[in-house]
Amino acid sequence: MRYLLSLLLLLTLPLHAEDRLQAEGYLLENGLQVLLKPTAQRGHVSIRLVVGVGFDDFSCADQELPHLLEHLFFSGLDGGDEAELETRMQALGGEWNAFTGESDTAYLIEAPAERQRQALDLLLDVLQRTRLTDANVAEVKRIVQRESGGHYSHLERWLDRQDLVGREAHQQLAVELGLACAERPQVASLGRDRLEALRHDWYVPNNMTLILVGDLDPLLPAHIERRFSDLVEGPQMERRALPHVRHQAAPRRTLRQGLFGESAKLHWIFREPALDSADNPTWELLRDYLEWALYRRLRIERGLSYGPWSERRAYGEESFISLNADLERGDVGRAERVMAELLDELRRDGLDPATFERLKAAAVARQAWAIQGDSDLADHYWYALGDFEDGRFGDDKARLGAVSLDQANRAIQRLLERPGYLRIEKPWLGFTSLYGLAGGLSLVILMGLALGLRARLRRANRG
Repeated sequence: MRYLLSLLLLLTLPLHAEDRLQAEGYLLENGLQVLLKPTAQRGHVSIRLVVGVGFDDFSCADQELPHLLEHLFFSGLDGGDEAELETRMQALGGEWNAFTGESDTAYLIEAPAERQRQALDLLLDVLQRTRLTDANVAEVKRIVQRESGGHYSHLERWLDRQDLVGREAHQQLAVELGLACAERPQVASLGRDRLEALRHDWYVPNNMTLILVGDLDPLLPAHIERRFSDLVEGPQMERRALPHVRHQAAPRRTLRQGLFGESAKLHWIFREPALDSADNPTWELLRDYLEWALYRRLRIERGLSYGPWSERRAYGEESFISLNADLERGDVGRAERVMAELLDELRRDGLDPATFERLKAAAVARQAWAIQGDSDLADHYWYALGDFEDGRFGDDKARLGAVSLDQANRAIQRLLERPGYLRIEKPWLGFTSLYGLAGGLSLVILMGLALGLRARLRRANRG
C-alpha cells in the first residue's frame, strides 16, 4: 500500500508540484526515512542523504571524527582512488558534495533525471563498499588538517589557551561562555578503529533520511526498497547533550585581528531568551527589524558603515542575535554611541508599528521566491526535517504572518534586559600609529647617531 501511494503521488505530479510543503514520506522496514517530492522541473533530480551525526556528538578532542569519515567516503572504491570515483559520477552526468555540520552529515547529488537510479546506486556503493585503509585515513587527515588552517603548532595552541589569538567575535564569546572549544580540533589521535566504530554505530538506516526532489522516476520507490533495504538497522545511539553556559564572559573586549590596518568591526551580541511561543519566527522578524534600523542609522543618517547587519547564531543550546558593523578604526566610538542610542530607544519605545508591519509583510512575501528550483527545495527539506509531520512541512509563511507587534515588543524587551556583550575587532596598530611609531624610532636612531658622532668628535679634539 505504501508504494502504491508513492506511485500515485508521482503519477499525479501536476496536483502536487505546486505545494512545496507537501511531500511523500515513509519508512523502510530497516528504519530508513524516505522523502519524495516530484516537481514540474524536467530532466533533473536533487538527492540528499542526511545522516544524524555531526560535530556536536563528540567532545572537543574527537570532533573531527564525522568530518574525517565524510571525506573517506570519497576516497575510492574497489581499489580505485578518488579520481576514479569522481570519474564514475561524471560519467552519469552528475556532481556531488558533502557537508559535516553541528548535528548532521549530508551527501548531496545533482543528477540528470534519466540517471537518478544509477546515481543512487553509486551513493549506496560508497556507503557499503568504501574500505577505510590506513593509507586513506592518513591522506584524509592531511586534507582535513589543511582545511582547518594547517599544522597546529605548539605556539598556536599556547596562544589559543591564553586567549591571545583574535577569533571572530561570536566564536570568541562562545568560547568564553564554555559553548565552543578553545582549541582548534585535531586529527592526529583519531585512528582507523574509531572511524570504523563511527561508521558501524551511526551510519545505519534508522539514523538516515533520503530526500529526492525533481523529475522523479515512477519506479523510484520500488528501486529504493530493493536497493536500500540491504542496509542493516542498528541500535539508536544516544546523542551527546549540547553544551550550556558554564562561565561568565566579559561585557566588553577588544579582539586583535592582524598587526596593522585602519578597518574595524563592532559587534553587540545578545543571548536570545526563551519565549512562550513562536520563538524562531519572532526572532527572524526582529533580526530583519534590527538590520533595517542599523542600516538607517549607521549608513543613511550617519555615514559610518556601508553595510551594517544583524544576524543570528547558535552555539550549543544557546542562540544569539547581534548588531554588527564594518567601520573605519577611528569611527568605532561614534558607532558604539549610535548603537547605544538605538538600543535605548527600543527599550523605551519598543518597535515602530509601521516599520514592523512593513518588514513582516516583506518577510512573508519573500517566502514565495526564497526557494528557487529543486536544489533549494531539497536543501529546505534537509534543514526542516524536524518540522515534517503527516506528509507536510511547517508553513513558515503562516508562522511569520502570525507574529504580532505585541509579541515582538515583548521579545525585544526581554532581549534587552541584559546589556549584552560588546566585541570590537581591530588590528593592533592603525597606520597612523604605525607611522608615528616609525617616526619616533627614526628620531631615536638619529639622536643616537648624533650623540655617537658628537662623542667621536670630542675624542678626536682631545687627541
